[in-house]
Amino acid sequence: MKILGYKYTTEQEAEQAKKACSDYYGIPVSPSDVTQHWVNYQTAMFDSPKFWYIAYHESLQVVLGKPTKFEVTEPPEPIQTDATD
Repeated sequence: MKILGYKYTTEQEAEQAKKACSDYYGIPVSPSDVTQHWVNYQTAMFDSPKFWYIAYHESLQVVLGKPTKFEVTEPPEPIQTDATD
């Protein structure tokens, strides 16, 4: 599927981007807050090499810059089996 967002080659880069957004928006206000991060990243597990990404939202552009479009491989559909066999 085509994604508009931010693509990272290491999980550390994705973690730094997540932290930068949280710091910019002042989240969390306190350690007990329900919201601990402004955004989270996903892992493209079915791509090789594996990469990490954050889907675009307009609030991220001020921190992360201009987004790009890229492909993410979706997981295969589960195989249906007949339970009566």
